[in-house]
Amino acid sequence: MKRVTLKLTTLVVLLGGVFTVANAQSKINVVTSAVPFLRITPDARSGGMGDAGIATAPDANASFANLAKTTFNSNKYGLAINYVPWLRDLAVNDVYLASLAGFYKLDDQQAITASLRYFSLGSIQFTDGNGNDLQTYRPREFAIDAGYTRKLSEKSSLGIALRYISSNLASGTVNGSTYKTGNAVAGDIHYFHNGAKANGEGFSWGATLSNLGSKISYTSDANQKDYIPANLGIGGAYTKVFDEDNKITFALDLHKLLVPTPGDTSAAGLQKYRSQSVISSWVKSLGDAPGGISEEIQEVNFALGAEYWYNNQFAFRTGYFYENPSKGNRKFFSIGAGLKYNVFGLNFAYLFPSGSGTTRNPLSNTYRFGLVFNFDEK
Repeated sequence: MKRVTLKLTTLVVLLGGVFTVANAQSKINVVTSAVPFLRITPDARSGGMGDAGIATAPDANASFANLAKTTFNSNKYGLAINYVPWLRDLAVNDVYLASLAGFYKLDDQQAITASLRYFSLGSIQFTDGNGNDLQTYRPREFAIDAGYTRKLSEKSSLGIALRYISSNLASGTVNGSTYKTGNAVAGDIHYFHNGAKANGEGFSWGATLSNLGSKISYTSDANQKDYIPANLGIGGAYTKVFDEDNKITFALDLHKLLVPTPGDTSAAGLQKYRSQSVISSWVKSLGDAPGGISEEIQEVNFALGAEYWYNNQFAFRTGYFYENPSKGNRKFFSIGAGLKYNVFGLNFAYLFPSGSGTTRNPLSNTYRFGLVFNFDEK
């Protein structure tokens, strides 16, 4: 169990608020949102490739990266189960993300998908400002999706999804403030162009708009609603087939949060920040950074990955994820492996430790496990 000494309001700020920090070396201006678990890649295969997955070959986990890939699955239907222990480098043992995803091809032109993500934040001991115990609580969040994908042509497809989000960080009255479960609804629009030849060689690409939806609130105060992590993603992947037993794929994804960049952190400034409408916030997020275009570019993070398959049964993966130091500083290398036998697939990914001391990445030593089942109509 984790013992956390903070006010409940501080927890809400950490998980869904906005903060700007300046030091002698650089200015940190992180774009944050509520329900950040939606930004965690649950797929162990993508995890081994530095979180790249927008344009890689489709499987049952396509709902998490680009559901438009689903109609290009060679199987009739499939199921994926993933488990991600989280923040293990901080000696936290009860925080994890579990996910379940599946698809069913109605015919060669269309498919339906569904997925569930469940994030447990473990057990937290809340205290007041003087360090006195208040209560113990087990925060948890989940998101459930339903999607539909249809081919637009022989090489391209479009997918849409609807999502319900529930975030239960606290409940009841604490220090005079009443807290409740936050709820939101969102939608995705995904596109995929399959440029692979019959043998799998070629260049494919895709684009995604994810978590386009309402704000979320943990109180009855209409002025305390937070943005959810709306995101724009663009990715490409090239596969080289050497022979019938050997092939390798290189993938690159770029991501930009469609959430306004914090500026003025005064009470009036934060109120103005929160009062923007959802749709206008998506548009303004593309050009509202206080540092201009150079800071906007800093808000783009990238995932670079490679995947090698032998005999279509054994896979080896590696990748690198980068986020600018002033925008969160998530950086890590990853490795992964996969085994495919008949209808069954097993995937594993591991994040290498990075940094040391106070600069050590809290994502270090994170690993992911995944099972994939692919079935034909028989």
